[in-house]
Amino acid sequence: MSNWEIIWFIIRLLGALALFLFGMKYMSEAMQRLAGEKLRNTLATFTSNRFKAILTGALITATVQSSSATTVMVVSFVNAGVLNLSNAIGVIMGANIGTTITAWLISLLSIKYNIAALAIPVIGAGFIGIMLRNKKIKNLGEFAIGFGLLFLGLTFMQDYVKSLNLEQNESFLQFIASFAADGHTGLGSLLLFVGIGTLLTMALQASAATMALTIVLCSQGAIPFEIAVALVMGENIGTTITANLAATVGNSAAKQAARSHLIFNLLGVIWVLAIFNFFIKGIDELTITLDGQSPYTSIAAIPIALSLFHSCFNILNTSVLVWFVPKIEYLSKYMVRRKKDDDDVFKLEYINAGFVRVDELAVESAKKEIQVFAKRAVRMYEFIPQLLDLKDTKDYNNLLKRIEHYEEISDKMEYEIANYLTKLAAEGGLSAPTATRIRGMLRIVDNLESIADQNYQLAKMIDLKNDKKIWFTPEIRTHLSEMFEVVRQGLEIMVKNLNMDYKIVEIKEALDKENQINDTRNRLRDNHLEDLKNNIYTYQTGIFYSGMYALLEKIGDHIINISEAIVNAKYTKDESLLSNNRTELDEIEDEKN
Repeated sequence: MSNWEIIWFIIRLLGALALFLFGMKYMSEAMQRLAGEKLRNTLATFTSNRFKAILTGALITATVQSSSATTVMVVSFVNAGVLNLSNAIGVIMGANIGTTITAWLISLLSIKYNIAALAIPVIGAGFIGIMLRNKKIKNLGEFAIGFGLLFLGLTFMQDYVKSLNLEQNESFLQFIASFAADGHTGLGSLLLFVGIGTLLTMALQASAATMALTIVLCSQGAIPFEIAVALVMGENIGTTITANLAATVGNSAAKQAARSHLIFNLLGVIWVLAIFNFFIKGIDELTITLDGQSPYTSIAAIPIALSLFHSCFNILNTSVLVWFVPKIEYLSKYMVRRKKDDDDVFKLEYINAGFVRVDELAVESAKKEIQVFAKRAVRMYEFIPQLLDLKDTKDYNNLLKRIEHYEEISDKMEYEIANYLTKLAAEGGLSAPTATRIRGMLRIVDNLESIADQNYQLAKMIDLKNDKKIWFTPEIRTHLSEMFEVVRQGLEIMVKNLNMDYKIVEIKEALDKENQINDTRNRLRDNHLEDLKNNIYTYQTGIFYSGMYALLEKIGDHIINISEAIVNAKYTKDESLLSNNRTELDEIEDEKN
């Protein structure tokens, strides 16, 4: 072949591959739309243990014909806190099993029975479907077009490879033979083609494309069975790139889920390579039993043998490694470790525009982010009594700066979460309960930021007190410790309520604690007035003392406002929540009406 012929062949082959990829993508997306929210609800609901998770992952992947779609969905669910890491690993294992259906479709429908002749009529029927107004029929039409394009692309790939007559090309046959010794491919050659399969899949970002190309090549006698198997093993490693790319903009849990995908597939390749000859012999015997031919003696048997290997490899790998899920989880957490000072760094944990947007999932993500916000607000509060007691100047200044930094983080978190919720509301399509929930969450975010503000005001007051060389008496410190403790208990109840299902939160415990905070403040105020009359301490000392317990009582007000917002209580001490001040969400709803 001349250089021009080689270039023209590569261009045509890439075009056919692109047609295949487009058909696969179009078919997968249409199927996802057909299945709708059921797929996501299934993924979120039917994963209570690793075995259910495996079955769920396999069924979803077999349905949408894309392991990448499933694994990216899994990463997004882990990122949102809907799915824990252990069950996410189970779904990923199941996705590896589900994706083997693609190889069987290609081997049976395109290679063995040549269904490609029906590709054009199927595309024509699909086109008629997308012209109709019925949404379901339209999606079915898009699925049919994708299905037809997929097999049309496969047909072109077959024709182009067949035109090379590689099985009769002495130079090519000698090149392939150089990778084998005594009729079998050596470990070094296997590793080479595993690497090629990995890189090819990473470049195409579609394991189905690599599988299709491998099946086409071996069906035309271009590559022997063992090299085809090595390429398939490489495809299993390369397919993990999609989830890992999706996780780059996610939180540490999302990254851990993506790493577990890589660990699982890598371990599978390692143990199969360790028993490669034994494993391949078993596949050979199984192929002879089912198809009557050996992949070593018949080119026509290789696609079936390759599909058998792909299925057996993933099923056995899952069967073995399902018992080591805790170890895989540990390894993924070791690879992606949460830093000890992560709370001191502004980074949204669960809200990220780079992930799949689903109404309920988006609200759940915001809820998880609010929990992180509350945790930081409580952490900031815990610094205040420490600051009051610190004597070392260096430690004192470091803690003061840290409190100031937390205040900056809280301002950013309030803005980002509120902005996210407002945009979600603006997208429309929300149910009335969800819209009400978003309204309550906006109130929660506002009050959490106010708690952080009061914390910062307390820190500034302590700092000003120290600058003025004002010292509190042991009695004042004891009284403030009481106030700090009762407010801390209130924060504890608030966090507990935020971590629960909002529908089952009861307000009574929070109201009782609010009353206790008010009673403590009233008692301190009465004692304070009496101590001033008796000249127990100076008036200036009294100003700082009364200012501190007043700020602590204000934190108590914001605490109860948050629990009230959770249960959507009619009564609230925060008049701004019931005033005529209109929120962005109100304005959005009015515009839609």
